[in-house]
Amino acid sequence: MSQYLYHCQDCEKDFTQQHHISDIEKAEATCPHCGSKRVHQLVAAFSAVTSKKS
Repeated sequence: MSQYLYHCQDCEKDFTQQHHISDIEKAEATCPHCGSKRVHQLVAAFSAVTSKKS
């Protein structure tokens, strides 16, 4: 499961939700603060740690 960052257009708060990567197209995010469905996904930075040295 991956975490996705969203922003609510009604209450102006950011929140995260977990979705399976294959279901992200079908997933409907709902704001946990106000219950609004007027949300949009934000771009979030990430990093990956591997054991292989380059």
